[in-house]
Formats: sequence, structure tokens, C-alpha cells
Amino acid sequence: MKITLLTHGKTSSGWIRDGITEYEGRLQHYLKYEHVALPDLKGLGTLPKPEQMRKEGELLLSRIKPGDLLLLLDEKGKALGSEDFSRDLQGLFNRGPRQLVFAVGGPYGFGDDVRRAAAGSFSLSKMTFTHDMVRLFFTEQLYRAMTILKGEKYHHS
Repeated sequence: MKITLLTHGKTSSGWIRDGITEYEGRLQHYLKYEHVALPDLKGLGTLPKPEQMRKEGELLLSRIKPGDLLLLLDEKGKALGSEDFSRDLQGLFNRGPRQLVFAVGGPYGFGDDVRRAAAGSFSLSKMTFTHDMVRLFFTEQLYRAMTILKGEKYHHS
């Protein structure tokens, strides 16, 4: 199984990059994992919000291949604890997709076209985080979920 995290732009903060690198390294023990930073689109800030979301959505959807399962990391998504997330993740694995693709939206979130293409969505919190922090939190939670599924001692309940 492969999991890909699609985000817009690069991680700007060094300490967050270090944390992401740490958890990405740990994840390699369990599955193939890749973070793909989509390029920032030029001139996006001059466009109306719906047009920005549409263009970001087109770029994101261009990375989804047949057999992939797209899942959104979205404030409106399903809020789960770590153990519930690990169970949902196992259920997603059992569906047999080529890969799971988790996506983080742009500054205004996801447009309707991306929402229609997605198989589901998850919320990391009701709070708002920077895109950099979402990358770190998701990578850590994915690692935590894998240790829960394997019965390892990282997570304490």
C-alpha cells in the first residue's frame, strides 16, 4: 500500500520540516509514503476566490490516477480520535485501492469538483492550523495509526 499526501507549496519552517522528515522516516517501516508539494500557481491571488479554488482543484485532480482513493484533510471532515482514525485507515486499506491520496486544500479549501471526486474527508481539529503544521500533524497521526494497527507501544490509551 502506498499513501501520498498532496499539498500546495513547500514547507517553509525548518523545525516543521525536521519533524516531518522524522515521521516520514518512521513510516517507511510500515508502508510506502510520499509527500508531493504541488507548485504554487502564478497570479492566483488576483483571481476571485472561486476561480482560485477551481484552478487549485484542477492541479490537484491531475495527480489522481485510476485506482487511487482521494481523501481530503478538511476542517469540515470527519473528526476522529487516533484509534478511530487507525480503524478507518484499515477499512480504507481493505478496499484495495492502488494508493490512498490525502490532500490538503489551498487557502480557501476545496472546490466542489474536488469534493465530488473524494471518497471522504477527515478533520485533524476544529481549530485552524497553518498548512505547514497540518503536514506535520498528519504525518505524525499516520505514523501513530500504523503503530496502533501493529499493536506497538507508541500510542497510549
